[in-house]
Amino acid sequence: MPPPADIVKVAIEWPGANAQLIEMDQKRPLSSIIREVCDGWSLSGSEQFALRYADGPQLYITEQTRGEIKNGTILRLAISPGRAARQLLERIQSHGIDARLEALKELAKLSADPTFATEFINMEGIGTLARLVESGTHFGEMLAFTLTAFLELMDHGIVSWDLISLSFIKQIAGYVNQPMVDVSILQRSLAILESMVLNSHSLYHRVAQEITVGQLIGHLQVSNQEIQTYAIALINALFLKAPEDRRQEMASTLAQKHLRSIILNHVIRGNRPIKAEMAHQLYVLQVLTFNLLEERMMTKMDPNDQAQRDIIFELRRIAFDGENDPTGTEKRKAMYTKDYKMLGFTNHVNPAMDFTQTPPGMLALDNMLYLAKVHQDTYIRIVLENSSREDKHECPFGRCAIELTRMLCEILQVGELPNEGCNDYHPMFFTHDRAWEEFFCVCIQLLNKTWKEMRATAEDFNKVMQVVREQITRALAMKPSSLDQLKNKLRGLNYSEILRLRQSERMSQDDFQSPPIIELRERIQPEILELIKQQRLNRLCEGSCFRKLGNRRRQEKFWFCRLSLNHKVLHYGDLDESPQGEVPFELLSDKIPVSDIKSVVTGKDCPHMKEKSALKQNKEVLELAFSVLYDPDETLNFVAPNKYEYCIWTDGLCALLGREMGSDLTRSDLDTLISMEMKLRLLDLENITIPEAPPPVPKEPSSYNFTYNYS
Repeated sequence: MPPPADIVKVAIEWPGANAQLIEMDQKRPLSSIIREVCDGWSLSGSEQFALRYADGPQLYITEQTRGEIKNGTILRLAISPGRAARQLLERIQSHGIDARLEALKELAKLSADPTFATEFINMEGIGTLARLVESGTHFGEMLAFTLTAFLELMDHGIVSWDLISLSFIKQIAGYVNQPMVDVSILQRSLAILESMVLNSHSLYHRVAQEITVGQLIGHLQVSNQEIQTYAIALINALFLKAPEDRRQEMASTLAQKHLRSIILNHVIRGNRPIKAEMAHQLYVLQVLTFNLLEERMMTKMDPNDQAQRDIIFELRRIAFDGENDPTGTEKRKAMYTKDYKMLGFTNHVNPAMDFTQTPPGMLALDNMLYLAKVHQDTYIRIVLENSSREDKHECPFGRCAIELTRMLCEILQVGELPNEGCNDYHPMFFTHDRAWEEFFCVCIQLLNKTWKEMRATAEDFNKVMQVVREQITRALAMKPSSLDQLKNKLRGLNYSEILRLRQSERMSQDDFQSPPIIELRERIQPEILELIKQQRLNRLCEGSCFRKLGNRRRQEKFWFCRLSLNHKVLHYGDLDESPQGEVPFELLSDKIPVSDIKSVVTGKDCPHMKEKSALKQNKEVLELAFSVLYDPDETLNFVAPNKYEYCIWTDGLCALLGREMGSDLTRSDLDTLISMEMKLRLLDLENITIPEAPPPVPKEPSSYNFTYNYS
């Protein structure tokens, strides 16, 4: 007979004694169970003891977290968190250097535990650590452990960052500004300053006064990618929290300090592969840089502003070689109207009205002026070759430039905050000081070329823009390393190639609509679905690594989950670092019987998404979140590393529970595999030789046995 649901069998260890194997009744108070365990080893004062996990992070067990204990878990009897906090607080203030170092080392490890952290903070422990730092008497390992413990304690969010003193900030900033400082101290100092900036408006101003961009840029020229990552993260934090009027000024300073070229040469083109966190920080910097365009993008043109109208006059002057204006007002007005029509504006009389819609607002006019001044020959060629056509196939430059600017803003998400966990940076945007404008210049030439290839007229405007969007997004997906590479990619994606790709991707959808083909498809579908199901379950058996949610990204805390080979148990456990291959079941201390799983939920229905504050929520994380709900009222929460792993796991779990697999990946795989199988079967039918007489009964075409590589 199975044990009751409230009973878990665990082993409890104590140094120098044999482990106790007990059946823990989850309905009994934890203090009662600890007292019983202490009695088993003749230990007095049970209130001074607590239970901790023996493996992994070795967290303390509380009444709130005891429900996470599973059958077979190994626990350890330890001194209570309050007693441990009190002892460590005394030891880190002792006079013995060796004793203080060991205490700080243990504190750095224990501070990640929220139960211990609460006790230590309640004893004014953070103030004690801050005073140790402010004293300036700690160096080397001792200082590194002090800063680690401080950062871990503050990361729990129990106390406000606003309580940090100015002298502490100056001391931490001093470590960052020193030319020679220990790497571990520098890492933690940069991380502390980043947290200050992100978590406190008042501390932003104090940190900004102590840290110069030039000093941070110096840390990008080292060979240690971890230091580079922390430095870019702090630059991003200062950029993100800067007031609107300070951001443009900061961007100018970064340009003067050659930040872009330093990142390009020392990070992107360095000798080391870009790690995930560095890729994320480069993506954030890219987004924040493009967001500087938002103000111009959302600024309408004032038709009565002479300075703004002069820009349009300049576009006309450059295009038509500064022809002398006629003297009469009426003649001049008629000539301007004709020229503005040739420039491709929608409003020929007052083209300023074309720039009153936001987005793209004045940003479109800025792009056009840049093209006209910096790439003058290209600008004149585009305008003149279209203005001289009389076959209704002219490409309206003005209208196209405005719509293209809007499109590029959408593609690059100008004005949107960075997504947490996204690593989608483009190296080519770090190869030019005016990357946005140069990108526009490449794309407007592409648009003009595609317009001619499609032999488009004004009625085809939207169709052309759809094709151009597809060309640009496909080229960006190839991650060109420079603007020249982008041009090469776009040359290969001409209109004919886009048509070919579209036709290929439709996978003969129109050719498979006859009743016999539909019947064959319906007959094939179940076996293909079974094949996909087995592939998903096999991937779950191999397992996947997930990043722990809620931790600072650069600490890279991971956990691993995999399905048992008999598909009856989900094994999972914490890891110190991302694994390079399959993790053995023996290293995964926790497990969930599949029979206990009630359902799988995704997105905003996940408990860990409901717990996150609105400020931390973002679309990227929501789209990758899923949770396993199991008896009794427990959850195992996931955030997949990418969309592919999300589809694999949600499909696999649904298959495990006998439910329909409904991800986009499954639909895509199903269509692809069915089309492949149908073509093979139809090919077999075409190759059948029918004898002249008498024909035998036709045999069922044999099913082609194949496997599909999803990796």
